[in-house]
Amino acid sequence: MSFRLGIDLGFVRGRYQEPEVWAKIVREDLGLGYVSIVADIINPQWPRDYLEKLIKRIQNNMDLYDIHAETCFTSALTRVTHFMSSDAEMRAYYLQFFKDFFTMAARIGCRFGGSHFGVMSFSDYSDESRRNYIFDEAVSCWQELSRHAAELGFESLMFEPMSVPREMGNTIAECRYIMERVNANSAIPMKLCLDIGHAPHPDERDPYTWIEALGGSSPMVHLQQTVLHKSNHSPFTKEFNQVGIIDPVKVMAALEKSGAKDALLAFEISHREHFDTEFRVIQDLKESVDYWRPYIKD
Repeated sequence: MSFRLGIDLGFVRGRYQEPEVWAKIVREDLGLGYVSIVADIINPQWPRDYLEKLIKRIQNNMDLYDIHAETCFTSALTRVTHFMSSDAEMRAYYLQFFKDFFTMAARIGCRFGGSHFGVMSFSDYSDESRRNYIFDEAVSCWQELSRHAAELGFESLMFEPMSVPREMGNTIAECRYIMERVNANSAIPMKLCLDIGHAPHPDERDPYTWIEALGGSSPMVHLQQTVLHKSNHSPFTKEFNQVGIIDPVKVMAALEKSGAKDALLAFEISHREHFDTEFRVIQDLKESVDYWRPYIKD
């Protein structure tokens, strides 16, 4: 098995936005060599001239600090309906958004990319015929995106199982069904980004059941400390580990049972903008890396 320890770059948003800053933090403060690029730090909606300069800065600093980006993913600012919008114009807009995002991410080295599958409005989800129609539209969008991603050299797409039924993938069976539907006509495989804190359905709260069932289909796994019935995205510090349910030994054992052979395990830890946490972000992330390092050497 080949597992790598890395970090989702959502933590830099608004705090350490400059590539010269976050690359130094990732390598020198955290001791990590792998990151997951997020649309919050390289958004295809930004001016083209600026994006060209930004991509060069990212490339230069990743080279300088020997950092690799295998994956790209949407993040907090892009948690929107996208491929499940009620409006065809918005679905088309976000299809182009993803194509542009993947094109930029490929230049940084990414070979896996994704998002949540899509989010339905209450109106669409509550109407069975509309729900089925919007789901079919989302499947078609992902399939078209797969052809663009294949041309870029991507190995697979990913979607992240989310919290409630209208956000998709809130049961193990539904995750498998989504992959089956997209992969029926996809240029590259649709896989998962499994978050070990997301065990959303009331009948499937055990995170280790999810890992054993779906870890083998996950090129990237999001790491967070949490408690039962929630998705806290807490750091792996002594304070949170005392009450949290995520244990590295159990996680690695469940991944082995899943048949997983190769994956990036990326911290996805959230610090709210609060005086008590504002000045301990790096400290908490470093403690989290130290907590996991005995189990993942790379």
